[in-house]
Amino acid sequence: MLLSVIVPARNEAECLGDCLGSLTAQSEPGFALGVDWEILCVNDASMDRTRLIARSFAGVTVLDAPLLAEGWTGKSAALWFAAEKTRGAVLLFTDADTVHEPGSLRRALHEREKNGVAMLSYSPRQIVQGFWQRALMPLVFSELAIAYPPAQAANGQFLMVVREAYFKVGGHKAVAETVLEDVALARRFKRAGMTIRFRYAADALAVRMYRSLSAMVEGWTKNLALLFPLPLLLATMRLLDFGLIVGIPLLLWLLPHIMLMANTQKYALMLVWVWVLFRYFRRVAKSNFPALDCAFSIVGLSLFVALLVRSWIHTKLRRRVSWKGREYSTGSTESPRASI
Repeated sequence: MLLSVIVPARNEAECLGDCLGSLTAQSEPGFALGVDWEILCVNDASMDRTRLIARSFAGVTVLDAPLLAEGWTGKSAALWFAAEKTRGAVLLFTDADTVHEPGSLRRALHEREKNGVAMLSYSPRQIVQGFWQRALMPLVFSELAIAYPPAQAANGQFLMVVREAYFKVGGHKAVAETVLEDVALARRFKRAGMTIRFRYAADALAVRMYRSLSAMVEGWTKNLALLFPLPLLLATMRLLDFGLIVGIPLLLWLLPHIMLMANTQKYALMLVWVWVLFRYFRRVAKSNFPALDCAFSIVGLSLFVALLVRSWIHTKLRRRVSWKGREYSTGSTESPRASI
């Protein structure tokens, strides 16, 4: 088989149908599902209709993940359980909330082979809805784009690997306890001297990561402080950005009422403000979000700072995080970038 697609799913009834529908629709002559490639969906102790939805798609093999053993995160356990049952020469790990564009699987296989890489990973187009998602998500993804150059990055929402290379580095079993299993797996590939290709791929897939504010807070609390090497310093810098962006116009409005202010002083403050805005938007534009969302993200700076601090408390002090009804230890406080 050319390809094995693995989709882990725990309580994903809201989005799994769109994901599997976008995958099964890519079956065609010369790339027939069940002949040239396969889909394995791992139901991870779901308490909703996830399993029924997965079974409703012809050609999809539905597996039930075993009881979660100590020392494993649920996602890594589900992915490793399925990986051992695959038949494809190439494995694709993709999340249940992703939607894949027509023909994207064959194009990804060609792209991986053309570039001769052991791992191909995509950053999907992010679908955001609601006030706080639009305000926060461009900030997070712009910081990720700066912190993780393409040669060092990986995204578990779309992670395509050569089967032989995957098992050679130990696969998800080797990163069983890691909350950021995608980054940790990429690290093992790099340590083994294997090549990685990573890019923004709006042409290949889209994802809606969170469907509520509480889910977004829980998700980024789990990840933010682990993703960045100096989260408190980053929080301080973004708080300063917010203070300058909001504070300088306030100064320009207040100061003339309480003291004489020369025109040159006003112009100097205005130039500082323009420079701060230019620097801010140039950075946030790296998120690949629409310009309107990037502008709206100024409102999300305070939430971003609060989540960075909250994540630091949970991951570095308490060493415990929650996700989808389970608690995990964050283990070592080493930055995931330190060994890449």
